[in-house]
Amino acid sequence: MNRYRIFDHTADLGMEVFGKTVQELFANAAFAVFDTISDLSRVRAREERKIAIEGTGWEDLLVNYLREVLYLFNGEGLLLKEYSIMEIDPQHLKGTVSGERFDSSRHRINMEIKAVTYHQVTVRETSDRWVGRVIFDV
Repeated sequence: MNRYRIFDHTADLGMEVFGKTVQELFANAAFAVFDTISDLSRVRAREERKIAIEGTGWEDLLVNYLREVLYLFNGEGLLLKEYSIMEIDPQHLKGTVSGERFDSSRHRINMEIKAVTYHQVTVRETSDRWVGRVIFDV
């Protein structure tokens, strides 16, 4: 199973993300963001951060989670490589992420993602997997 796919969206970037469990869906969503931003094979998991996110349902939780991991890059310069979800329900998420600070001598930015939007965001469970859909401002 693919972790994600990118789809065309006028002036923005759309991603459809997949997981066998809701935990895997959220981890794969963060992976998709950073896999799009940079070449993760060049990123080492040197710094770990604990994260705790709240939301009013799966969609809000996904947007808030992706906003948090995107902030760690835009606000603190962390390229994230590993994503672990320890606890999750539609209103709460606890986990860890790890990566390292952006180093222009080793890392290249492939695409800048400015923000996560609520436009057309969905999270749903199908008979065999979880599927999420998110649009980003680029």
